[in-house]
Amino acid sequence: MPYPIGTPGVAWGEAEREAWRSSRVVQRSYAEEVVARLEPLGRSWDVEQYGELSHGAGRYPLFAARSRGGWEDAERPCVLVTGGVHGYETSGVQGALDFAATRAAAYAQSYNLLVLPCVSPWGYETVQRWNAQAVDPNRSFNPQGEVVPGRSFNPEAATEESSAVIALLKRLGERRWVCHVDLHETTDSDDFEFRPAKAAREGEKEPPSDEIPDGFYLVADGTNPQAAWQRAIIEAVRKVTHIAPPDADGKIIGEDVIQEGVIGIPSPKSLGLCNGVTDAPYITTTEVYPDSPSATPEQCNAAQVAAVCAALDHLLSTGDY
Repeated sequence: MPYPIGTPGVAWGEAEREAWRSSRVVQRSYAEEVVARLEPLGRSWDVEQYGELSHGAGRYPLFAARSRGGWEDAERPCVLVTGGVHGYETSGVQGALDFAATRAAAYAQSYNLLVLPCVSPWGYETVQRWNAQAVDPNRSFNPQGEVVPGRSFNPEAATEESSAVIALLKRLGERRWVCHVDLHETTDSDDFEFRPAKAAREGEKEPPSDEIPDGFYLVADGTNPQAAWQRAIIEAVRKVTHIAPPDADGKIIGEDVIQEGVIGIPSPKSLGLCNGVTDAPYITTTEVYPDSPSATPEQCNAAQVAAVCAALDHLLSTGDY
């Protein structure tokens, strides 16, 4: 069946984007599930509003939590944790908040920590991968990146979500970013909703579906894979939830597996991914599978926290930070 919005083979215009946007339904509360959880953090973090989405008339302020002390030293190592770049990926948001609330204090002695728990709040409320303009925020951090015809992931236009993050980092000035962990999920809806929607939006034939992996995996920068660091994260997460096996072709979501539970992709910066927004040498994107019969929501959140902690523990243990 063709996607219900647009004409098959014809790229969407503004009318189709508006039809798509108006058919999305708010399913949960950003204010209650995210903003309310930030308020108690204000006792030990500097919680600041760094922007606001124009869609929703004040409904979607953007918040950052920053560890206190140390930011006056421009040479102190800095760590960025982002969640909700794809708003519908629940454990990315809740995992970032859990890390800030329960585990981050131990690392603030060694690092400046910046946590952006919900980069795309409209997507969080409506449980959508795209933002309200039908653009993928996690392809919008470098619109001048490399476009490869036929590739499933290419840079897209800049968004309010990505522009606000970039502006925040610019306001913080020159920093020694050593690590960025971007928290995501791979869901069944990637296959039955967002893959067909993307094909319809682009006026393209719907591509063959990739097998949705059952388990946790990481997405590494194939040009700088940091194998030992990625392995440490996988081993820590294994204690919380299962690791995704490769498919029959030895791949995960159509990409080469470069070590257990890790796929390698081109430079995230060239693809417009959030994970390429700094020059940190240690970057990874987590992918939790919340639809697995073997994982609960609590496990998914805990896996995200375990990934961030393992990333920082490894750097502390090796002194490479």
